[in-house]
Amino acid sequence: MNRRTRRTLIIVAGVLVLLAVAIFLRSKAPPEAARLLPESDGIVYVDIKPIRAFFPKNAKPPTRAPEYQQFVDATGVDWESDLDEVAVALHRMKDPNGPNGPVAYSMVLVGKLTGKRLNDWIEAQAASHESYAGKTIYNITSEDRTVRVAQIGYDMLAVSNTPTAEQIHSIIDRHRAAALPFSGSSLLERHYHEVPLLSLVWGVGQIGLPFSESGVITVLGLELPLADNSTIVASIAPALPVPGSVRVRVEEIAATELIAESQASSIKQLLVLAQQVVLPLGDNAANRALKELVKTAEVSQQRERVVVTGSVPASALAGVAGSQITPPASTAGPGSNATK
Repeated sequence: MNRRTRRTLIIVAGVLVLLAVAIFLRSKAPPEAARLLPESDGIVYVDIKPIRAFFPKNAKPPTRAPEYQQFVDATGVDWESDLDEVAVALHRMKDPNGPNGPVAYSMVLVGKLTGKRLNDWIEAQAASHESYAGKTIYNITSEDRTVRVAQIGYDMLAVSNTPTAEQIHSIIDRHRAAALPFSGSSLLERHYHEVPLLSLVWGVGQIGLPFSESGVITVLGLELPLADNSTIVASIAPALPVPGSVRVRVEEIAATELIAESQASSIKQLLVLAQQVVLPLGDNAANRALKELVKTAEVSQQRERVVVTGSVPASALAGVAGSQITPPASTAGPGSNATK
């Protein structure tokens, strides 16, 4: 082997090693949609594509509201089949009584979300627009808020209803650097490694903010023993090796071990109460899933962490999603009330 051939082989081997390292780093990184999100107080991510596998193949398509059907006809986009991923950043508002309430949102939507018809529809809804880093940001008025929408990639939309354009600018800037294996926001960097492998739905940070009432988290009328600024890592993942079931896991990171011990005790008492509350609920997909989750829930505490786990049949999860899959008239598009 001559010197030139040896040098060529060394260069090729070096390139392959660098490529392998880059692929490895990307595999350990959060999903791109989540990495594009700006700095925030909480993040929620849903991988819709594999969830659709839970739906019966012969399931009857849900009936669409007339306004939503008009949106589909106008844009060619059907959220039911075209949306594959949703990543949402939660931003705590300084004034909870302001136009955004206690929390504002920034979102990255991934799927078959492109085309002239969609862009024409967004432009028609916009009161104004701006150009930033080669992208057009459309400003859509929604009551007392401005919803900003931008097509940032062939299959990606960015949406934000924060008081300023800073957050959607950040999404666009991160998208320009998306080829690099960056870890995303500081919140993701701190907590994504704690999200269980293969999670279809997960959230990190102050993800209780949307359920906040007077500083506490309230779900189904029950006041949870958690403040809305609690750091939480929550996930829904296949319950391997149990077939046909998904595992729900919620972990709270308390300030001290003593607080965690108190929280665990309170949550156990709350679960006993919840078992009585859910008994009279009607027989639909959402209630069946809730009853099974409460029935299988277990609470554990280790140092400053409190973990609640439970399981739900995948069929029940599909039923819940199916009952919610047709957006109401107010959620037809990015400028709707869904993005307030």
